[in-house]
Amino acid sequence: MSAVRVITTEELAAQHSFEETVRAFYEERLGGLVPIACVRTYGCQQNVSDSERIKGMLAAMGFGFSDDPEQADLILFNTCAVREHAEDRVFGNVGALKNLKRRKPHLMIALCGCMVQQEHIAEKFRQSYPFVGLVFGTHVLYRFPELLAGALLSGKTSVVIPQEDGNVAEGIPVRRDGHFKAWLPIMYGCNNFCTYCIVPYVRGRERSRSPEIILEEARQLVQDGYKEITLLGQNVNSYGKGEAHGVDFPELLRRINAIEGDFLIRFMTSHPKDATPRLFDTIAACQKVSRHFHLPFQSGSTRVLKAMNRGYTREDYLQLIKYARSVIPDISFTSDVIVGFPGETREDFEQTLSLIEEVGFTSLFTFIYSPRKGTPAAEMPDPVSPQEKVQWFQEMTALQEQLSACRTAAMVGKTYPALIESSAGAFLEARLPDNTVVRVQGPDSLIGQHVDVMVTKAKSWVLTGEILA
Repeated sequence: MSAVRVITTEELAAQHSFEETVRAFYEERLGGLVPIACVRTYGCQQNVSDSERIKGMLAAMGFGFSDDPEQADLILFNTCAVREHAEDRVFGNVGALKNLKRRKPHLMIALCGCMVQQEHIAEKFRQSYPFVGLVFGTHVLYRFPELLAGALLSGKTSVVIPQEDGNVAEGIPVRRDGHFKAWLPIMYGCNNFCTYCIVPYVRGRERSRSPEIILEEARQLVQDGYKEITLLGQNVNSYGKGEAHGVDFPELLRRINAIEGDFLIRFMTSHPKDATPRLFDTIAACQKVSRHFHLPFQSGSTRVLKAMNRGYTREDYLQLIKYARSVIPDISFTSDVIVGFPGETREDFEQTLSLIEEVGFTSLFTFIYSPRKGTPAAEMPDPVSPQEKVQWFQEMTALQEQLSACRTAAMVGKTYPALIESSAGAFLEARLPDNTVVRVQGPDSLIGQHVDVMVTKAKSWVLTGEILA
């Protein structure tokens, strides 16, 4: 792991003067009215967490918030680069703002995140979307007040996407979206360089936050009443590698688990090559750590896994699952799968199907391979037609639906602890330990509370249950 550059307190303090500059700018322009920001987030949970920090900085600059772009004085898109579809959505949604910008000349449109960290994407916005006022990459998020102040005062498009390994900035204000579920980043970046993935290029190399700072933040979240804390990283299993403090991911889990209070620890995402028996032993010993594990396998073919540079074989993955279930009998697994990786054959695909059947995942996040410019896989021969890839994709999702239907049918009549997460019309939605959602009836006052739920009906993907007194 490369040396971590921690942003100094002096560098962060310098941003406060820019916060005041932005505040004064809008006070003058709006005659004392509160400026409104609309923040839209694409992609992974790390992006959601980043947006909470962006909104924290916006609040410090005097902004209020709305989901309605028509009401906004600033619209910010926090973008994702993992798949082409996500990028196309951003291009389309930003393009749709052209008329709004014409009607509201003072509107500031800003873009940040993984997508715009790519130079060819940033240049496309510069050339083809002149109504966008600010574009900044993943490594300068902590400088948002400074960048926004500069763009507002200059009236010109500002593009800031430094190419570097990244940094760690502590002390950025956070405006959390939820009141009982919280994201807690423990590390940033990735060293794996899977041949299909753009993340190491746009997020930089792995860098871990201090365990003391993470524990302090976790304690505060528990004190503030949060019932579920999800630890975030591109590969949480790599936490602490090469760091002098000597705290690895299993040890970090133990320390957070030891915090007093009623809360659940989740984490994502894990890489199979770094998931060890010791990690599963730790989960088994820590009662506050969720028994649900998201462990992306991507392909059931060892040949394809090697071409992906995943660092493990099919047999390695299945052995991990076997060990995990030997020490945590009630553990559940979800996973990510790519269909149609360049050079994948029908035989390779059938090995993926057989792995899905053998493991019995709770659910799968399935994707047809999307080439990413700048990655090795984008240059690999890809003889399988898009139509055949779609057929494979449909075959795989049908298999998972069948397996899920059998699994949920077996849950009827059983009772599980659950966290009531939200209201959905006439129902409340509760999340079970295996990450399955069940609909129950009850008052909204239960949202954010742990309850016991008996599953009464399973229909396709929808579970229905009753809250037990």
